[in-house]
Amino acid sequence: MQKYFIALLILSITFISCNKPADNVNPEPVEEVEQGQHKNIILMIGDGMGLAQITATRTVNNGNLNIFRSQYIGIQSTHSADEYVTDSGASGTAISCGQKTNHYTVGVDINGNPLNSILEMAENNGLSTGLLTTSHIAHATPAAFYAHNTDRFDYESIAYELISKNVDFFMGGGQKYFDQRTDQLNLIDSLIARKYQVVNNLSQISGDKKVAVLISDDHPPKYTEGRGDVLPNAVEVALNRLKTNENGFFMMVEGAQIDWACEENDQEYLIAEMLDFDRAVGKAIDFAEVDGNTLVIITGDHETGGYALLDGDVSANTVEGGFITWLHTASMVPLFAYGPGAEKFIGVYENTAIFDKCIDYYEW
Repeated sequence: MQKYFIALLILSITFISCNKPADNVNPEPVEEVEQGQHKNIILMIGDGMGLAQITATRTVNNGNLNIFRSQYIGIQSTHSADEYVTDSGASGTAISCGQKTNHYTVGVDINGNPLNSILEMAENNGLSTGLLTTSHIAHATPAAFYAHNTDRFDYESIAYELISKNVDFFMGGGQKYFDQRTDQLNLIDSLIARKYQVVNNLSQISGDKKVAVLISDDHPPKYTEGRGDVLPNAVEVALNRLKTNENGFFMMVEGAQIDWACEENDQEYLIAEMLDFDRAVGKAIDFAEVDGNTLVIITGDHETGGYALLDGDVSANTVEGGFITWLHTASMVPLFAYGPGAEKFIGVYENTAIFDKCIDYYEW
């Protein structure tokens, strides 16, 4: 009996010793992030952007990216309702409307019924809204925030839906879907009748009207072929206009051609588009730092190309990457969040949860 008592005593002492904090360990206090009002959201989507694309860009940019100024990180799953590997229409709809839907549809559920998007809800709640993209403005990702169509490639119908909305500032290509239509309608005239200032570049903007910036006839050119810094510059211009609404704003910014670079298996094109998108992220976070009432969310809608890092040199800022496909993949993608409410985006979740978390942020 005495032997069992001694053995039990030794076991108890060992358990206590193993579970008490070491004397030389001083746990760091958790830093409290100062929280502002939950007023504005800037949602930034790098189309096709996965972790390998981010890592490669970080490597060639001397370890620095604006994306990493974010305080909180999550991981989101991208599959659609009917396909394991999503397209941008279904993933964009999941993010914008909070429901999984079918391939090649925008703003509708699996039965084709219209869904309310967060941009439409923002307008209904008196907020200002913005849409910026390096694709044409009727393309899948921006369309998922304002259109309702079972065919994401029905660009003329999607553009027609845009003029009936009240987006305060939008920018992208695709002018031909407004003034070179098969139905002979001139939607530029319709925008002007709805009190829009319609311009082809940012320098033409003046006054306080709503703004439509149609920077190209179809898709804008690649960054490597002369597009310039229109996306980060547009973020700055749009924010200076949207911030005047005391109710707040919602803005979606898309780096669309990251996806196309991966589809072309072109690493140089990919890195250029990623750096352009990251400069736009920098403009958004700069604004949020000063404003204090703005949440910035940065994520991809899916990964493209199965891009992998095969070799590299950190000291030389070089990377050797490879692609396994020219298609999208089903890999989960990271999400970065900065500002008040950013802590709610920690964890692993479906892409539909981004919508839910944004609704919670606005307290709708």
